[in-house]
Amino acid sequence: MLTTLAIIFVFGSMVMIHELGHYMVAKWIGVKVIEFSFGFGPKIVGYQGKETLYALRIIPLGGFVKLYGMDAEVDENGRTVIAPIEDARSFMNKHVWQRMAVIVAGPIMNFVLAMILFVGVFAYLGIPSPGDTNMVGSLVKGKPAATSGIQPGDKILAVNQEPTPDWNRLTEVIHASPDQALSLTIERVNGKQRQTVSVKTEKDPQTGYGMIGIAPEVNYMHASILQSTRFGLERTLDFTKFIVVTLAQMLTGKIPAEVGGPVMIAQAIGEGAQEGLSNLLGLTGVLSIQLGIINLFPIPALDGSRLIFLLIEGLRGKPLNPEKENMIHLVGFVLLMALMIAVTYKDVVRLFVKAG
Repeated sequence: MLTTLAIIFVFGSMVMIHELGHYMVAKWIGVKVIEFSFGFGPKIVGYQGKETLYALRIIPLGGFVKLYGMDAEVDENGRTVIAPIEDARSFMNKHVWQRMAVIVAGPIMNFVLAMILFVGVFAYLGIPSPGDTNMVGSLVKGKPAATSGIQPGDKILAVNQEPTPDWNRLTEVIHASPDQALSLTIERVNGKQRQTVSVKTEKDPQTGYGMIGIAPEVNYMHASILQSTRFGLERTLDFTKFIVVTLAQMLTGKIPAEVGGPVMIAQAIGEGAQEGLSNLLGLTGVLSIQLGIINLFPIPALDGSRLIFLLIEGLRGKPLNPEKENMIHLVGFVLLMALMIAVTYKDVVRLFVKAG
């Protein structure tokens, strides 16, 4: 139940804040909003406002905003109807820059959500500061340190009999030994037992460093709202840069294109929920940044492709044929769904192999 609620919260908040961005800017520039719905599929309940239907739909994993004149409609006779451009409330009546503002507002709100969540976590927990001792604070699941039996709270006193009195020296020795077997002298968390553990490092594909999957202990310092806001902004920028660089390296083949689909994301959300509210909120912030970035990709059916079409319209001085543009978005949507199904299948197979 906790995992289900966490998944609904994460997907719902990310997508609804995205659609809220489209909604607010559309209202601001005078576009008629036909519907603003939470969820997909059949309507459960709705409220018809003066001109907008606010609805709750049966599948609570996202939502959508329907703008008058943005897409072709189908009337009761099955004919395609396009809102007249001269209608003042039509999306197509607005200047190119206004329509671009409506489109880009969605991804921008994803970055805003991430910053708000990070600020909230920092304000509640404090500003994290990594410790400089040789104590292991946490482990990465499935990595060499975790599989070797090392536990959080253990102290790594030496690597290959070379003393490692602090975290800086410990990481220097490990980083300098990619794909090598290391002998670690461990002092157990109770401080009364020492033993030697053999660990083979992995080579990080981006840096070339040796890695065993450990992180230092983290100390939290109380922070004011101003400090939390500054750190929240920095964390948002850092994650944005990291995700963009990682995606670029995947596209250029510098690192393996390991893409997780809905199943893997749901599994990560479930694990984050089990680890506490702060971890879940932080994970939601990171996923929201990813959603904002991916939506800016120039792929049909995503916001990025609509921005490209609007840019072309601005350069040409007239819009492309609406029916052709809608067909391109439809084809793009079908291809995205096919890709999603393929990635989901890969996720499920990966889980079964892992379970076996």
